[in-house]
Parts: sequence; structure tokens; C-alpha cells
Amino acid sequence: MPWIVLVVSGVLEAVWATALDRSEGFRRAGPTVVFLLGVVASMAGLSLAMRDLPVGTAYAVWVGVGAVVTVAYAMATGAEAVSVLKVVFLAMIVGGVVGLKVTA
Repeated sequence: MPWIVLVVSGVLEAVWATALDRSEGFRRAGPTVVFLLGVVASMAGLSLAMRDLPVGTAYAVWVGVGAVVTVAYAMATGAEAVSVLKVVFLAMIVGGVVGLKVTA
């Protein structure tokens, strides 16, 4: 269960990071509210997962999931260019997250 909470929290990290970008420096109310809700939920989930997982593993997985989902979403929406190298490096992050799960 802590791994599921951790991955969901990582996805929520991508939500708040994207909302932060769209808030235009907190000048847009909708994205600002999504950012605030997302960051609180993401941190709460990370905190819950860290009750059962080592801090280093939990934090690395949380950041990795958040980074991959954020970049993948940006590439899917056209906000960021897609390249073979970016996809390869994202796959390497996913491989690292899987490796941490397997060895935990």
C-alpha cells in the first residue's frame, strides 16, 4: 500500500508542478488553487509512504515519478519538444524507480 500511495503522490507532484507553471506567478486563480491542493495532497502522500519506506527511496521515487509524468505531459501537450534522447532518459528514470522498488 505505501508504494501505491507514493506513486499517486508522485503523479500529484506533476499536477502541482504543471499548475504552478499555468498559474503565471499565482496571478491566475484556478491553477493556483489546483497547485495548492496538489502540493498539500502530494506532500501528505509522501509523508504517509515514508512511514513504511526509507526516506531516500521514498523521496527518489516521488521525484522520479513526478519528473517523468511532468515531462511526458508537457511533451504530449506540445509544451515541450519530443526527442529520442529525452524519451531514453525518461526511460532511464523509470528504470531507476523500478530498480528501487525491486531492491526495497
